[in-house]
Amino acid sequence: MGMPPCVAAAGALKIAGGQSLADKRIERMSGNIFMRITLKLYAMLSDHLPPEADGQRCKGNELPLNMPDGATVQGVIDRFKLPSKLVHLVLVNGVYIPPQARAGHALAADDELAIWPPIAGG
Repeated sequence: MGMPPCVAAAGALKIAGGQSLADKRIERMSGNIFMRITLKLYAMLSDHLPPEADGQRCKGNELPLNMPDGATVQGVIDRFKLPSKLVHLVLVNGVYIPPQARAGHALAADDELAIWPPIAGG
């Protein structure tokens, strides 16, 4: 079975960096549409990053991910089994996402999800 025409056409379009639109935004896996996001975990949360996921290698505290279209912030938190007491400051593209909004905040292609634990010091 061949690639659907819309995906084949998207593959012909080139965007910045030389990637095709299909590579960047429309990845076909198991019949589902996936989008690429970047997950960044800080301080002790970085211990929860695997060395590799979705065929992508971890680079320091960040990991490119393929997430299903419509994935939420909470879905990423759950996927990596991040302890809720350690998920304190959550930003999507630099914008704070409060705890009550995380389950309903849908991610988009190319979003950067950054998560920090509570930080103490003085």
